[in-house]
Amino acid sequence: MMTSDKLMQMYQLLLERFGPQGWWPGQSTTEIIIGAILTQNTSWKNVEKAIANLNAARCLDFDKLNAMHTDFIAELIRPAGYYNIKAARLKNFVNWLFAEYRGDLRLVENVSTDLLREKLLSIKGIGRETADSILLYAFERPVFVIDTYTFRVLSRHYLIDEYCEYDQMKDLFERNLKLNTKLFNEFHALFVCVGKDFCKPRPKCQGCPLDCLPHSREQGD
Repeated sequence: MMTSDKLMQMYQLLLERFGPQGWWPGQSTTEIIIGAILTQNTSWKNVEKAIANLNAARCLDFDKLNAMHTDFIAELIRPAGYYNIKAARLKNFVNWLFAEYRGDLRLVENVSTDLLREKLLSIKGIGRETADSILLYAFERPVFVIDTYTFRVLSRHYLIDEYCEYDQMKDLFERNLKLNTKLFNEFHALFVCVGKDFCKPRPKCQGCPLDCLPHSREQGD
């Protein structure tokens, strides 16, 4: 079976079990970008609290954030954890947006995906997963987001080896599947679902929607 067929089989099994996920949980492009930066190393529940604080302070706005001191931003996003570090990263993004595009997200729309990814990765504190999340969910570009769950599922189902790097995994999807924002959006969200419920550090294979596919049961139930 070709890699593309294996991936789509995996996608269909996950979709049948978990259903459409409706990601990203944000009300605007600005909120999605902020959420992507804040969600590093924390749960989405904590990010929601931080975003609620920003919204209550009427600071869920890049013009407002541009005028704010980093320390004040840190206090508002405290529930997200590592708040001083994340406030600096958020401020770095805002500084970049105003330096390059006068703070106007509409001016980013005509930038090619490859160039925009390169620019995002040049911002201190913005790594590949965060950059790709912003590209996919905020700017609706067909790039695949790789995270710990994706690596875990792919490696246990023999689609990659344990030494596979981020961009290699990203290319696996982008070379073998149609470049489709909706598909990539849903697929990534479904990996999170199966990763949280079944493909944990200690795998729980029984009852997993992917249990019918060839995979390693090492340290599983």
